[in-house]
Amino acid sequence: MRVGFLAVAAGLVLASLPTASDAQRADNDILPRSTALQEEGVKAQGAGDLDRAIDYYESALAADPRNRSAIIALAQVARAQGLPGKAIGLYREAQLLEPNDIVALTGEGEALADKGALELARAKLADAQRICASKCPQVAALEKAILASDSKRVVAAETLVPKPVVATVTTSQN
Repeated sequence: MRVGFLAVAAGLVLASLPTASDAQRADNDILPRSTALQEEGVKAQGAGDLDRAIDYYESALAADPRNRSAIIALAQVARAQGLPGKAIGLYREAQLLEPNDIVALTGEGEALADKGALELARAKLADAQRICASKCPQVAALEKAILASDSKRVVAAETLVPKPVVATVTTSQN
């Protein structure tokens, strides 16, 4: 019985290893199963069901870890959930697959702006402007996110300025 279990386990390990055909696939040649799962995630996200969208995107990545679009979609969901740190990590993962991915680059910049890391966001903006010779909509969105975050910081700083205290003196009349 133990030998049979080991044989099955070995078969599962071998089946999960990359094959020669996997190595020969182009980086943008994503497995159809992964693409189909991602499309289901897009539908769920469009319907506002972010938890179900996450499940589909994660399944798409399990089917093909090179599915950069699924990684970016997960990052966008993380931002929508108010998790900019998680989004930053996902955008960086997508950039490991394609360093010049303008969506991942500007998405990371927007998430950095969400966190208030404006200098890092501006550095991403400069990188994006070098990649996108003509003004891309993603670059414009990043510029807008940086301005919005900067404006929030100014307003927050103004609310922290202490207001002068006016003392009232009361006199007792005997």
